[in-house]
Parts: sequence; structure tokens; C-alpha cells
Amino acid sequence: MPRFVGCWRWPPTYSNLAAGSSFSARPGSGRYTRVSFKEYDDHDALGLAALVKKGEVSPAELLEEAITRAERVNPRLNAIVIGMNVLARERARGELPEGPFRGVPFLMKDMGTAYAGVPLQAASRLYRGNVPSRHAELTERFLRAGLVVFGKTNSPEFGILPTTEPELYGPTHNPWRLGYSPGGSSGGAAASVAAGIVPMAHGGDGGGSLRIPASCCGLFGFKPTRARNPVGPDVSETFFGFAAEHVLTRTVRDSAAALDATAGPESTAMYHAPAPYGGFLEALGAPPEKLKIAFTVEPFLSGGEAHPDNRRAVEEAAKLLEDLGHHVEPARPAFEARDFAKGFFLHFSAVVASELRAAESFLGRPARREDVELVTWLLGLVGRSTDAGTFVYYRRKLFEVQRAVAGFFQDYDVLLTPTIGRPPVPHGTLVAKGLEEGVQELVARLDRPELLRLPGLLDKAVDRAYAFSPYTPLFNVTGQPSASVPLHWNRDGLPIGTMLTARFGEDARLFRLCAQIEEARSFRARRAPVHASASPGLS
Repeated sequence: MPRFVGCWRWPPTYSNLAAGSSFSARPGSGRYTRVSFKEYDDHDALGLAALVKKGEVSPAELLEEAITRAERVNPRLNAIVIGMNVLARERARGELPEGPFRGVPFLMKDMGTAYAGVPLQAASRLYRGNVPSRHAELTERFLRAGLVVFGKTNSPEFGILPTTEPELYGPTHNPWRLGYSPGGSSGGAAASVAAGIVPMAHGGDGGGSLRIPASCCGLFGFKPTRARNPVGPDVSETFFGFAAEHVLTRTVRDSAAALDATAGPESTAMYHAPAPYGGFLEALGAPPEKLKIAFTVEPFLSGGEAHPDNRRAVEEAAKLLEDLGHHVEPARPAFEARDFAKGFFLHFSAVVASELRAAESFLGRPARREDVELVTWLLGLVGRSTDAGTFVYYRRKLFEVQRAVAGFFQDYDVLLTPTIGRPPVPHGTLVAKGLEEGVQELVARLDRPELLRLPGLLDKAVDRAYAFSPYTPLFNVTGQPSASVPLHWNRDGLPIGTMLTARFGEDARLFRLCAQIEEARSFRARRAPVHASASPGLS
């Protein structure tokens, strides 16, 4: 394992930038380019790349602006947890590929996708000091697109919770309200974009981890079709194919262009997504088509009801879609929710158990309770104590759900739902406390997984997570493209996303619909109260 020297430290620091400066001098130019904070905020990632192409700003100057912004707001947000300034400055001053995002500053999530020579720790003590020796294929494609990666963002340990408050790094705060969660697991990425540090950041989605933070932070979050983006070269699939990698953005076109840059077959993959007809960015310019759209607010995972704010967001979105000429009617796919909830939980637990076992080769010993957080250890206990027959039974149940949903989409082009079940929550809302935590810790120390089946020991924690996010996991299981669109803010000034899901492989159609919504109801104007620009924005 190679050593990593001089490019990161915890907490991340940005000491190489003079306080109060906007852009540094363009290397070798002998002059400064005057680009104001407002101009930086007025452009999305493609817009910044266009400025670079026209010679109005250099990649090095954009990078220094992003570092300045991180220095300004990251101490309040804790969104970026690994700094890569040395690597980024070397890259920005060198010859960058002529990709669609040439020179645009970028952040990657500290999970799953490796950047050679930079720690990949999954927000876990278990992998502290893990440094990959080669790039992931997705990283290679980001770099070929011209992006300049200058840091890695926070997430919950192993991406388990739909909030971002790991013990290793500490919680990431929501730019819309400090002390509240930005969602998870790509919470650090979402907070970085919402706070104006970067226009686009990498994330992953194994149960909603792009769409949940998008909803909580007022962003556009798109989960592509299964196997649309690569996951290799070290693995053939992640989380049974449920997980997908992509980006969080402020505009639909950035997301589409990013997928154009990264999508495509990987030579060592087990399977590939169906090839699209043309580019995803190109699809945004196609004439709108009239779609048959179903909508529901009934949760897929929990037996409760969506919060009134989240229901209202869907009702407003349904009215907007009708006004845009689409046929909209109430309907939902029919399947056994209990089997789906149990099956998803057992698959999640199995993955955690496998991660703990795989870590033995890195640690040189079996994983111990003190290596990971309590919830991680408990899920690992469930995973390794589930017999093969039970696991395969519930795997078949998930296949039944997938077939039922596929049948539903034979009658509908798109399904509209809330993204999550309630507005953003304060830190600590979803974790065990007091007696519940104490009993869980006792079971963990006793190593008695059978006790977790007792009422109240683990089911309360699972119910809390499912109540917060009862919609997104369904489309990780089915592999369909699914997006959270920021159309609603509640009376407390917190963003509430609505989710749109299309048929398997129809990413372009979903992008086109989201672009139509964006044109009708622009969502770029709102700015979070905690923002890296010179003056506070709208709340």
C-alpha cells in the first residue's frame, strides 16, 4: 500500500490561500482575471468551463476561488473532510484534457470511488489510513472530463444512515439550517454544492444517497439506471447492483452532461445498461412529449404517512405537470411492503457483514466492535447470523417487487412521489439514545445477534430510518433512473424535494422531463443562508 504524503490532513486546511483574495494570478500570465463572487455563482459547471474555454478565467484561478470558498464556509459546515490542494494545484496548472468540464473545481465523496494516493476511509475508523494505489474507472472518467478534484466530502459510516453524522469526521451541517442534517449518505457533497463551494460534486446512491441529500439541500439529484456508470476495476457491482454513482448539481444540464462524460460500458463489468439513443445533454433540447404520469404519497417502506410538507410538494408538482400538458393521475405499484422492507434490510445487513469481513485483509485481524459505530456493528451481526435459505427467500421477494414495479411502468411513463417522508431533521434524530442505545451496546458486546430480534432492540432504529426515507430504496432495487427535483420550500425555509422515476434505461426521457420542469419553475434563484458568496442569499 503506497504512502500518501503532503496532500491531506484532518481537519482539512486551506492555508495556502491568502486571506480575502478572490483569484490568484494565472500561472505564467503576470496578470489577474477579475471574476466576482456573483459571476462565479451565476454559472453552473458547464458555464464555468465555457469561461475557461474562452480564456476569461484559468483553471488555476477557478480552483483558488473554490478553495477560498471552502475556507470561508467549511468550518461551519464540515462538508469537506479530506483536502487535496497540492494535487489539485498541480493538476490545474498542468495540461488538462479538453473535456466538457475542463478546469472546473470538483469534490469527490469519501466512499466507494478511489482516487489514487488519497485516503478512502468510508467515514470509518475501520479504514483509517486506507490509501488506494489506483484510480477507480469513474475517477478516470471524471478526470478525462477535465474536472479538478481538490477534496473529498463527508458521509455516514459505510453510507448506512440517510443522515451525515459519522463519529470519525463529525456531522455535516445543512447550509439551510445549521444543526440540521443535509441528508445522506452524500451529505457532504450536497452541503458543498448548496453552500456555493462548487457547482457540482460526486456522490453515490445505494438507497437514496444522492436523492435524499438533494431533497434536504435544495439541489438536483439524479440516480442513473443500474450499470449506467462504471464501478470497477476492483469490483463488478456494488450492493447487489442497487448502488449507482453520479453527481449532485444545481442544474439539470450539468447532471446530463456529467452522465455523458462518465456513462458507458466497462470492459470488466458483469453487465451494462442499455445504450442510450444519443447524448443525455442533447436530449434536453428535444421537443417535450406528453407523458402519462402517476403520483402517490403513500410510503413504500413504512406504514406511516408522509409529512404534510412533503405531501404538499407532490401535490404542487402534480399540478405543475398537468399545466405542462402531461396526463397525471393517482396510482402506485402494488407489492407486499413488509417483504420489501425485510428484504432490503437483510440485503443491507449482508453488505455490512461482508465489509467487516473484507476489512480483515486490510487490518491483518478480525474487525472489532471499537473499529466501527454501534449501528454498523449491529447490522454486521444481523448479516452474519442470517442463514442462506432466509437470505435467498427474501432475495426472491425483492425480485417479485421488481417485476411488480416493471409491470406498473408498462402503463405509466413516470411516477411522481415525495423524495423523503419528512423535511430535513436535526442531528441525532435517527440514532439510538439513552436506554435504547445502552441495550444495543450490551447486545453488541455480548455478540448475541439473536437478541436483536426482540421488540425494540433494532426495529425502532430501522423504523426511524424507513419513516425518514420510505420512497427512494425501491428504485435502487429495481435499478430505474430516479431524480429529486427542488420545487418546494416549507414555511421554515427548508427545501423539500419531489421525486420522479422513469422506466429502466430511460434516463434521457427523465432528464428531458426534469429540464422542462426546470424551465417552467427555475430552482437556481434560491440561495442557502450559509453560503460562500460575499453576501447572504435568499432564505
